[in-house]
Amino acid sequence: MKTKFLSWNVNGLRACLQKGFLDFVKGQNADFICLQETKMQEGQAEIPLDGYHKYFNSAEKKGYSGTAVFTPHEPVSVVYNGMNLEEHSHEGRMITLDMGGFYLVNVYTPNAKDGLLRIDYRMQWETDLRNYLMRLDQEKPVIYCGDLNVAHQEIDLKNPKANRGNAGFSDEERGKIGELLDSGFTDSFRFLHPDETGRYSWWSYRFNARKNNAGWRIDYFIVSDRIRERITRADILSDVYGSDHCPVVLEIDLT
Repeated sequence: MKTKFLSWNVNGLRACLQKGFLDFVKGQNADFICLQETKMQEGQAEIPLDGYHKYFNSAEKKGYSGTAVFTPHEPVSVVYNGMNLEEHSHEGRMITLDMGGFYLVNVYTPNAKDGLLRIDYRMQWETDLRNYLMRLDQEKPVIYCGDLNVAHQEIDLKNPKANRGNAGFSDEERGKIGELLDSGFTDSFRFLHPDETGRYSWWSYRFNARKNNAGWRIDYFIVSDRIRERITRADILSDVYGSDHCPVVLEIDLT
């Protein structure tokens, strides 16, 4: 039986709720809805999704960062800071669900910032996260998703030459996602669409970027290698608005 996962950086869930969020997610009938950059504390907005368990990990700083997962399926357990490291526990960037047969890890990766001002922290995050995902993968398959704030290959953004070395397309960040993929994980979109170009999940609000499709593919579903052959769909819903990101979808047979 196919399981459907949806991931979306909503750039403020309260704002996105005013832009058709509920109608969209109800129409998707997803088993798991993974959100990033919720920018809210649990209870700050009504989210009438009957039958869904709702899990929030909010940043200590109000109106900043944050992740959430909505699902009709009850997890075995939910862990909010799975890396168990104090330096990564303040910004609400991770939720891990143990679903019995697999782990679901929803992440909002820290941005390296203009001028790579936060690159040292970003590198530490990536190292610690890879170690965490590899530990989970020793127990059962992992589905890792979210806004990973990196375009891995040149075909993953419109203007690679102009952006080389910038946040999200630095050699350091690209190297780290490469290390992860070399450690037993698969980028689901590239697995099904290895050479497809012009498929992006984020566009700047400036310069009519979305209208001109001058975007970046920085939102991912990454899965354990041993379940990649079960992927039946990996898609980018670029016609869905409500944020500067669009949702990405994974469908996989986990039976």
